[in-house]
Amino acid sequence: MDVSAERKASDGSATMDKARQAFTERGRCSGTGAGGMAGCAPHAVSADLTSEIWEKVKNHPCYSEEAHHHFARMHVAVAPVCNIQCNYCNRKYDCANESRPGVVSAKLSPEQAANKVLAVASTIPQLTVLGIAGPGDPLANLAKTFKTFELVNKVAPDIKLCLSTNGLALLDHVDAIVKCNVNHVTITINAIDPQVGARIYPWIFYKHKRHVGIDAAKILIERQLQGLGVLTQRGILCKINSVMIPGINDKHLVEVNKEVKSRGAFLHNIMPLISSPKHGTVFGLNGQRGPTARELKTLQDSCEGEMKMMRHCRQCRADAVGLLGDDRRAEFTTERIVALGHKYDVEARKAYQARVENVRHAKVAATRRQLAELADCADTVKVLVAVATKGSALINEHFGHAKEFQIYELSATGAKIVGHRPVELYCGGGYAEEDRLPTIIRTIDDCHAVFVARIGGCPKAELIKAGIEPVDQYAHAFIEKSAIAWFKRYLDRVKTGEIKHVERGDAATAPASMISAA
Repeated sequence: MDVSAERKASDGSATMDKARQAFTERGRCSGTGAGGMAGCAPHAVSADLTSEIWEKVKNHPCYSEEAHHHFARMHVAVAPVCNIQCNYCNRKYDCANESRPGVVSAKLSPEQAANKVLAVASTIPQLTVLGIAGPGDPLANLAKTFKTFELVNKVAPDIKLCLSTNGLALLDHVDAIVKCNVNHVTITINAIDPQVGARIYPWIFYKHKRHVGIDAAKILIERQLQGLGVLTQRGILCKINSVMIPGINDKHLVEVNKEVKSRGAFLHNIMPLISSPKHGTVFGLNGQRGPTARELKTLQDSCEGEMKMMRHCRQCRADAVGLLGDDRRAEFTTERIVALGHKYDVEARKAYQARVENVRHAKVAATRRQLAELADCADTVKVLVAVATKGSALINEHFGHAKEFQIYELSATGAKIVGHRPVELYCGGGYAEEDRLPTIIRTIDDCHAVFVARIGGCPKAELIKAGIEPVDQYAHAFIEKSAIAWFKRYLDRVKTGEIKHVERGDAATAPASMISAA
């Protein structure tokens, strides 16, 4: 497929994520999926994924890296109360300028939430998932949580249902979760050692009593692990979120990873601590730092052999809407929803998913052809590259308009996503913000190249000066295919002596919370 054909693929694609070995049979997608849509036949699913699990994850943007390029999710803020306190959390209501968990612009009733789901799904056919992730804990807000799921099940039964919980009350409500057709549950587990947990959780509220210190951590950890085991036995996919806190649980998370895998967790998401005094959290106010980009990747890499790792998390707000990395919540205020009206068109949504499946095949084939050229490469060189993208697995964003860069690791085995880096816009209102360029460069300073649809002369010169190659010849082409083609050329240039391969340094982290969400 040439570049011009790829430009027509703006509705998206899905890739075979080699790193996780979830979908390893590249280029063997064929046949029909559920509902007669084009899809990956069972033989295209790796040995550790049944057809049933494949159907659950193939269009879930959080549980599948490939799906996040094309499919959208939304969170509804119906759960304001929480039953534990975390030193990294400060829930904020009526807040539009921060992008982190626990923050919302407005709390909703279940009826308002269901109406919003219909409005969003009618406007954004990519929407496949509804999640309740706070701003407190869904299971500390039982009536509102399960009423919302009940209403959405009635009006939009094709949308997948998820909830995110700290796990304290999980064991008590497994039957209700199953009854509501919730097939995906995320549990935040930051420690399995109460001594470590006591440094993260000041208190929990359990059985009508407040517990503190090691006692609190012990109860929480036991309940989390027991709940995880019961959920996986009931066939519910579980993702584990862990916040990496340097000096507190960073080394310990390797043990957490092994424990949750042994209890059937499907995916592990190790996230960087969001820590800033302006957020008002305990860690933010006492100066606890977050990890560097290298520290985070090293920990994720060390756990990857044990189980699948999530690398594309955006640490979303509790009212996020849209594709990961492209929050459209501002379009769906209560007033706007009333003004818009909506018509729930199931057929239009199915048609979109069918187009995505078609592009999936094209992308897998294109990447497979490019990978064939690396088949005999024994080189051990690995490099990171940054990609400016608006989604659909395409290099389709101008450098100056990028709100984030997706980070890929390239090696002789291909390309895999290993993270993302939010940045402030370099161009705003038609003018370049020159003072932001050094910060942007520091954010991707561990990368050998940055792939963009377009780039101006000034940032191009500064990137080259910093040792980062601006690459714009693959505009609107598939990310993985293009990155592999560039990497092959990079290895050839190293071999001929045209350039010398050098290891890049670490990069500054720029959590999404540090960027205005307005």
